[in-house]
Amino acid sequence: MSDPHKQTEPQQSDKARRSGNKTENPYMCNNECDAETEELAHPPKLMFDSEGRNPTTFWQSTSWKKYPKPLQVNITLSWNKTIELTDDIVLTFESGRPEQLVLEKSLDYGRTWQPYQFYAADCLDAFTMEPKAVHQLTTSTMLEIICTEAYSTGYVWKQDKTLRFEIKDRFALLAGPRLHNMASLYGQLDTTKNLRDFFTLTDLRIRLLRPATGATMVDENNLSRYFYAISDIKVQGRCKCNLHANSCVYDNGKLGCECEHNTTGPDCARCKRHYQGRAWSMGSYLPIPKGTANICIPSNSGNSGRPNASSLGAANRNQARVCDNVLLRCQNGGVCHHHQRCQCPAGFGGILCEKTQCQGDSCEDLQSSQPSLRFLPTAQTLPLALLSLIPSLLASRGLTSL
Repeated sequence: MSDPHKQTEPQQSDKARRSGNKTENPYMCNNECDAETEELAHPPKLMFDSEGRNPTTFWQSTSWKKYPKPLQVNITLSWNKTIELTDDIVLTFESGRPEQLVLEKSLDYGRTWQPYQFYAADCLDAFTMEPKAVHQLTTSTMLEIICTEAYSTGYVWKQDKTLRFEIKDRFALLAGPRLHNMASLYGQLDTTKNLRDFFTLTDLRIRLLRPATGATMVDENNLSRYFYAISDIKVQGRCKCNLHANSCVYDNGKLGCECEHNTTGPDCARCKRHYQGRAWSMGSYLPIPKGTANICIPSNSGNSGRPNASSLGAANRNQARVCDNVLLRCQNGGVCHHHQRCQCPAGFGGILCEKTQCQGDSCEDLQSSQPSLRFLPTAQTLPLALLSLIPSLLASRGLTSL
């Protein structure tokens, strides 16, 4: 990353600071800012330090001195590991929230990028997209890439500093508005690769395209008032270990899964040598609350047929195949017994417990009484307070600071 202290830009004058324009933040620095002096600088690392200080610490970009040339900054976060998001991504701006921003992700360590969400004061003008909110999505469109105008107003007061990528609202499309039916979400994550991939990334990129102007004409005589400033970035998730690890640790500065179940690899995505008696498969979230390990079993070089069912464990015998925890899973918290029947919880029936046997308001009460999991199950969870504060921050095209 380039040295953030090498460049100092003209700052907001005292007169401009006192002018009271709504696009100005009175807590931004003016003439006392100095990128070359540690005590007066605002380097990128301040986006990831401990919050709650007074005054708040923040990264601040250079001002829009080259207007009308766009003031564009890319902020790239890299974990050098596949990560599964478990909660909203939250950016806290100390300046006005940008009028144009794109959130992007990579699944291949920054080689290629794809948009996650577009943000604009005017989606049609900025990105030729109709504006849409997450609550307008449905189960069939929940992976749609949208443009929202909800977070792109000009300078606003303290309660409106944040910009979100709403992970939990998308979870709720499958798990219900209060995430009561997590079994439904987990079942879909088990079986739908596109859904898993949507919430998975190795790198996150924030593309700041246009700063807040307060919905007014840009004052070309006072360009120092236009810039970006971010005090906090929160990304909450867990290492992707395919449910084959209880923890994720740092080893030689890199995140890695502590693989179990005779699996190996950065994401525990293959069986160890001599444990390839059947094809590898990821662990299953279901049945709640313990899930299914899908352990890799020892190879049997002397027997080219099916591995002995007794070596698979009770949860993985699949002779009868009424249910098998791989393709024919018991739904709604049902438990598969010897692959011959699903034992269903109260209020559910059918071969795979797929049928609801309740009426009216009692259905919601029934679902809320089922075992529920936070989207950070004990298996393979790294406290992502840890992941939140240890991304590698990569500079590209203008990540300069004051």
